[in-house]
Amino acid sequence: MAARGKIVDLRKLLTERFPHAPAAAATRLVTRLSFLDQAIGGGLPKGAITELISPRISAGSASLIHMLLQSGHRNHYFVALIDGRDSFDPSASGGLGKSCLHHLLWIRCTKALDAIKAADLLLRDGNFPLVIVDLVLNPPADLSKIPQTSWYRLQRLVESAPTACLVMTRQGIVSSAQLKIVLENSWTLETFEDESAILRLQIRVQRSQLGLGRDIALRCLDGAARRPYLLKAH
Repeated sequence: MAARGKIVDLRKLLTERFPHAPAAAATRLVTRLSFLDQAIGGGLPKGAITELISPRISAGSASLIHMLLQSGHRNHYFVALIDGRDSFDPSASGGLGKSCLHHLLWIRCTKALDAIKAADLLLRDGNFPLVIVDLVLNPPADLSKIPQTSWYRLQRLVESAPTACLVMTRQGIVSSAQLKIVLENSWTLETFEDESAILRLQIRVQRSQLGLGRDIALRCLDGAARRPYLLKAH
């Protein structure tokens, strides 16, 4: 399908499923993940980009995505997951059932530029309290094709939206991010067999324009989501 056709299809899908943009309210998206919310000032900042850096393999970024998706389902707000490498496994670590379909839009991409284009459209749409852009598994050569101006364009878009935008990367690349946090775990196969491992998810605040700057531990007993509504970009 041509790129123009993909954009038209996505715009039509957004109009049909999410016809009314929510009114702007609080400046934070409260995730109900208490240690995360408390550490970053009450929740993910709306009208801003937060970059979460996962520098190590198996640092826990997928587990964090699952927790955020469950939080959106539990607290009745919509989440858009832009899957930059078509790697998200909705069946991992249990599931939430079909009701999760009502709160999740899963956009499956294979290239970083396609993910950025999808983020551009979703931030313009303004219907999603949380937009997650997962670029952790995109190779450096793919990420290098993203112009730095793209990040500032996304920042300008999110500034006028009631949306928290979370970009997940392997290395820090989002120059316009208002908040940068780092996952410092290095999990093994044995770790994944330990059901309590998620309680030891370690996050460090690397840079913030929100008055933060300390290491925190994220501990939360959350599960994962089952298969969401999806749109695949080739």
